[in-house]
Amino acid sequence: MTADTRNPEVAGVLLAAGGGRRLGGRPKALLKHRGRPLVEHAVRSLRDGGCGPLHVVLGAAADEVCARADLTDCAVTVNPGWEEGMGSSLRLGLAALTGSHADAALVLLVDQPGIGAEAVARVRSAHRSRTDLVAASYGGRRGHPVLFGAARWADAAAGAVGDQGARAYLREHRDAITLVECSDVAQAYDIDTAQDLRRLE
Repeated sequence: MTADTRNPEVAGVLLAAGGGRRLGGRPKALLKHRGRPLVEHAVRSLRDGGCGPLHVVLGAAADEVCARADLTDCAVTVNPGWEEGMGSSLRLGLAALTGSHADAALVLLVDQPGIGAEAVARVRSAHRSRTDLVAASYGGRRGHPVLFGAARWADAAAGAVGDQGARAYLREHRDAITLVECSDVAQAYDIDTAQDLRRLE
């Protein structure tokens, strides 16, 4: 048995391109949480949860995010079409892994700071093969992060349009998804509106 078989490489893909339209145009990646930008917290969750290499997809105010956030050891891809929605960022994130040694990609969203390393590690630990489809669940309801085995990247990317991300693909393949309950270690809220900002510390 090879080392890769015993310890498969699971890349972390962080989608952090959103412009925060409902937040007055404040890029979500730069929203402050515990004194640092959200994008840093999400990168740390992926890293501490056992993912690597790490890929960050930026969009809105990408230059400012790179200047103000510590993205050390992350590969950064800028999505010029970020206003099209999450689908285009997912496509770029998965495309960035082409030719890599990763057996799977674990996808996390920058605007869910209640999801930390414990949930990432739990979903990652459910990875078994390149055909895997694994998602965190909260009270039995599918959420993030989501892990895509490498054999699924092309089809998941092809179905990622608009702001739906991989939702259509996951719905079509729901019988293949392994759900991993994470409600005891994470909270799956989004930072979308001014009211949600109260969740940030």
